[in-house]
Amino acid sequence: MTGDVRVIGSFVQAMMICPRQVWLMARQICPDEDNVYLELGRLIDNRAYGRERKEIHLGHLSLDLVRRGGQDFVVGEVKKSSRAREAARMQLAFYLYELKEMGIEARGELLFPDERRREQVILDDNLTQQVEDLKKRITAIIYRDTPPPPQKIPFCGKCAYAELCWA
Repeated sequence: MTGDVRVIGSFVQAMMICPRQVWLMARQICPDEDNVYLELGRLIDNRAYGRERKEIHLGHLSLDLVRRGGQDFVVGEVKKSSRAREAARMQLAFYLYELKEMGIEARGELLFPDERRREQVILDDNLTQQVEDLKKRITAIIYRDTPPPPQKIPFCGKCAYAELCWA
């Protein structure tokens, strides 16, 4: 890969689940757009939290939801389920980290509308270090000449990239 590729939130989430997916995404290799789980995710994004501001693009960041929470600026990340909770938490932590680098202090909320759950995410020193380490690992994957080999994991059955690994 040549040129600069910037780490984005979807790379962070993918890295937590499957590094091969990061490599494919960085090369703009499209997943199966008819994948039922992608469609379900889009539907939930469009219908959940309709009264709050949604889908804010700020530079390289694509934030699902932004609102004021008293004196705080709150960034929400909407997910269809908590099955990949840790990946979603790190994606949100990445957004908080990048916003802080831009001089914007915020706190985060993971939102699982179908489960009626909210989870607070605060960027502390430990989470900051995790994000910095993750960004380095993602960058190393992106600049590899070949993708990491496929590994069978529980998420493969619902993955929109499955055909590129197992066909």
